Amino acid sequence: MTIVWTDVPEANELLETDPLALLIGLVLDQQVKMEKAFRGPYDLKLRLGHLDAQKIASMDPDQLVKVFRERPALHRFPGSMARRVQALCQVVVEDYGGDAGAIWMQARDGDDLAARIKKLPGFGDMKVKILVAVLAKKFGVKPIGWEKHAANWHTVADVDSEESMAVAREVKREMKAAKLP
Repeated sequence: MTIVWTDVPEANELLETDPLALLIGLVLDQQVKMEKAFRGPYDLKLRLGHLDAQKIASMDPDQLVKVFRERPALHRFPGSMARRVQALCQVVVEDYGGDAGAIWMQARDGDDLAARIKKLPGFGDMKVKILVAVLAKKFGVKPIGWEKHAANWHTVADVDSEESMAVAREVKREMKAAKLP
């Protein structure tokens, strides 16, 4: 598995090794360049000194917004994204004991996997499909029936170089313009 979604090797490694980082990156992948979104978990970890779901979930919301707004801001919309990341962490803590990887590791099948992801704050139908594709293609997570829930277009799940990132970005732009899934 190779994740080269940013130009920072440590950020890519974090996405590969920390399920919460992967989820946060996907949450942040909205109205910013994909590279910025996926670098966000690394930058958040540097600013907080951790990437612990329990600690983020219980943080003072205003303090988390301040962390997101530090220059350079972690997102184009730091306030709303800080709240969404905190809500994500709260679900991870409440429903999965703080273990983001349990979301997919405990899924019974593809339907259960998609349903679990769909319940996460910031994950609509398109992001569910993208995460299922990422889990299958990058992490080998393939519960029975996963295929019908995976993106069938070029996404970050298919990115392994700057060139393929450019293709993913163009596909995303075209889909957004056409208002497709």
